[in-house]
Amino acid sequence: MPVTFENNIFHIYNDNVSYCIKLSRYGDLLHMFFGGRIESAEIELIERERSSFSAYEGNDNSYSLDTLPQEYPVHGGQDMRTGAFALEKNGRKEACRLKFLSYNIMKGKPRLSGMPSVYAENDDEFTTLVISTRDSVSGIEVDLYYSISEKYPVICRHAEIRNSSDSGVYITAAASASMDLSAGKYKYMHLHGAWIREKHIEICDVHKGFQGIESRRGSSGSCENPFIALMEADADEDSGRVWGLSLVYSADHRMSIETEQYGTVRVMAGINPADFRWYLERENTFVTPELVMVYSGNGLGEMSRTFHRLYRTRLCRGKYRDEERPILINNWEATYFDFNEEKLLDISRRGAELGMEMFVLDDGWFGARNDDRSSLGDWFVNEEKLPGGLKGLADKVKGQGMKFGLWFEPEMISPESRLFREHPDWALAIDNRERHEARNQYVIDMSRADVVDHLIDAVSKILRSADISYVKWDFNRNLTDVNSAVLPYERQGEVRHRFMLGSYRLMDTLTRMFPDVLFEGCSGGAGRNDPGILYYMPQNWGSDDTDAVERMYIQYGASMVYPASTVCAHVSTVPNHQVMRTTPMKLRGDVASAAVMGYELDLSKIGETEKKEIEEQIERYKRIRATVLFGDMYRLIDPFKERSASWMYVSEDKAKAVVFYFNKLALPNSELRRVRLKGLDCTKRYSVNGNVYTGRTLMEFGLYLPEYEKDFESVVWEIEAL
Repeated sequence: MPVTFENNIFHIYNDNVSYCIKLSRYGDLLHMFFGGRIESAEIELIERERSSFSAYEGNDNSYSLDTLPQEYPVHGGQDMRTGAFALEKNGRKEACRLKFLSYNIMKGKPRLSGMPSVYAENDDEFTTLVISTRDSVSGIEVDLYYSISEKYPVICRHAEIRNSSDSGVYITAAASASMDLSAGKYKYMHLHGAWIREKHIEICDVHKGFQGIESRRGSSGSCENPFIALMEADADEDSGRVWGLSLVYSADHRMSIETEQYGTVRVMAGINPADFRWYLERENTFVTPELVMVYSGNGLGEMSRTFHRLYRTRLCRGKYRDEERPILINNWEATYFDFNEEKLLDISRRGAELGMEMFVLDDGWFGARNDDRSSLGDWFVNEEKLPGGLKGLADKVKGQGMKFGLWFEPEMISPESRLFREHPDWALAIDNRERHEARNQYVIDMSRADVVDHLIDAVSKILRSADISYVKWDFNRNLTDVNSAVLPYERQGEVRHRFMLGSYRLMDTLTRMFPDVLFEGCSGGAGRNDPGILYYMPQNWGSDDTDAVERMYIQYGASMVYPASTVCAHVSTVPNHQVMRTTPMKLRGDVASAAVMGYELDLSKIGETEKKEIEEQIERYKRIRATVLFGDMYRLIDPFKERSASWMYVSEDKAKAVVFYFNKLALPNSELRRVRLKGLDCTKRYSVNGNVYTGRTLMEFGLYLPEYEKDFESVVWEIEAL
């Protein structure tokens, strides 16, 4: 059993990783170690007197919670650092001291109530330790969950806070997990950005004081993905110790790093405490989101492959989890709102002729939606545009040999809509203040059960009305005016989290009702590209930016956490609609084929040469699709550091691989360069473009890059074992 409790040390372990917690002589949980596999009996936690400025326990001046590494620190008492948990009672901040109560070890992994999480398909895949703690004064109890994978260097953590007191309390901070690492030289990576510039990599030195990332936007956001990688200072892609932290949550998050005076590094992650205040009634429980913690002793690449395997197989769910995804053509950049059935069928027919497999009707098919100023919430067909309704269009598309997909934005409402006129209180709004529009729309109040029930009914009627195989689920603005008409003033601090719980309920209900529909998450591009959405929808739109050069950065950054099977990339027209850059069709197709590939352009406006290129792209993608979507990824050239980018995928049995190389701008009279491959079987012989090499040669010597560089050049090597 990979959890033991001996000599007052909890040891959570598998073949690759150890996590150790000490139960102190005063009943506190102290963090000892998280890293490669060790023997817990051979380590110790040294306590020593630090300073008279640190309050200590009784006469024991070597024991101070202000200087010791803790497992789930709380506000108040001895510790002057940031707490993972804080509460208010009777109108004032309440000091707290969580002391050990009991523990339980169970096979398997419990699912979180009402929220997404990594899951087990059988109880042998995980073992879970639950440590129960209690504050004797307030009556608050906190259960700390640690689920360790039997297969991967992964520990999943969350907390469940139970009110066993005689009255209600307000929770003002509730992190999913905290961890105090020993002093050392560290750096951390995060994925920052903005709309059409998501998941750009930045690596920062960890310094004394406070730093980190957060979202206050009501979604995980384009600005900061809910992920950080803490790294030893000498760690890189293929070597060094790395701790990856990924929050399975789609709303306001905070991931902080606090280095105190003696060098201990406190890493904490969970719901952003800003604007959060949750009233917990007697005998009720609050559950935090799940934090997935991955340890790698071999750099960022090993960390990423662990996340990929775990999220692809034990976070994503449903029919499409293990299936190759269809190549689609989306009408958006071809028509925007200006379409009729004839135009749509022409796009679908042309796509089918080129080998595409699905036609997707984007925004503009419902209500009186002829631009972005109306009709969100009016989920009924605009029969002026589609006189045969969705069923008529879907049947005709199917008759062309294509599947049919549809766009929705359920969590929004237009001021100019039938639904808003009937239910103005369904939009978020602060009493006596003007509502703020963004993209000519308001946010519908997903914290309300009646709103969620209405949306379940309205969207399910549409999905039953026609043979719909795919849904693109959009979320095109951040939350403002965050106030619900049905909650009292003193409980408005619950709205942001309740909103997300309502959205999760809607997603969970619809994906279960329609298991044969492929759902794709979208939020103005990648504004909600996070693990929480992947639990309901096995793929996410990578960005509204379809420029091939910018997509090198976006897809490379996304690969730090997210497998290729979850990242959608489309070939679009040039000049690109987001950055006005013109790139060759070959580069656009090669970049898109390194993920879930699709097209988003007007097929009636491309010439015969481009049609031939698209046919060849699709034919090749169908050959390499399984390797790209389900293989192990290895990053070869970092576009954030070099003038080019390269990465590769290797099948699980190492029998197939595909290598992608993309050049941005040429260097005149450039040096001759090779790219060394990774992840192959050194003893196998591989065919590469008619030549034969051993895996050892490909990984040690590599392949030559193009001898004479060109702007926007790309190469794809298909590799197969003989």
